[in-house]
Amino acid sequence: MVAQIETPTVSSVRESYETTQHDILPEIEGLVQVFTSSHRSFFTSVMAQALRIAGQGTPVLVVQFLKGGINQGYEHPVCLGQNLDWVRCDLPRCIDTPQLDEIEMRSLRDLWKYTQKVVTTGKYDLVVLDELSLAVNFGLIPEKEVLEFLAKRPHHVDIIMTGPEMPAAILDVADQITEIRRSHRP
Repeated sequence: MVAQIETPTVSSVRESYETTQHDILPEIEGLVQVFTSSHRSFFTSVMAQALRIAGQGTPVLVVQFLKGGINQGYEHPVCLGQNLDWVRCDLPRCIDTPQLDEIEMRSLRDLWKYTQKVVTTGKYDLVVLDELSLAVNFGLIPEKEVLEFLAKRPHHVDIIMTGPEMPAAILDVADQITEIRRSHRP
């Protein structure tokens, strides 16, 4: 009688490795972070964090809902390095009021729809939603849609939302809230 030895195939070794790794390494869940402040000079620190993460090889999307002035739109993202895409509304001005004309409102809604669509694809691991609280508080983006977006995003995606007076319902789902205050020393 000849002994028969079963030799593993490459695919069975890979499947065994993936099963073992899945059992050992839990799936990383993305965080929802809020950066808020009564003044508007803290975006630099959020952008520095996005650049640092992109520089480490992680795909990052920065969306500025209320910034305009450079005729950019989501069709023409600014690409910073290989891993950071930066998009704004296609507007001739920055939005500072809830009163928008039809073209401005369409541009903002199109950017919001694009953001939701591209995030659900899982292309980006970090998404920065700049001045989202102002867009919600102005009534330009419904709070309910933001909450649904956060609940439906791929589990690995980190979201950073910025802006003053973040709505309480959004704060309730945040994993981390950073309030930036000015300190005055005599």
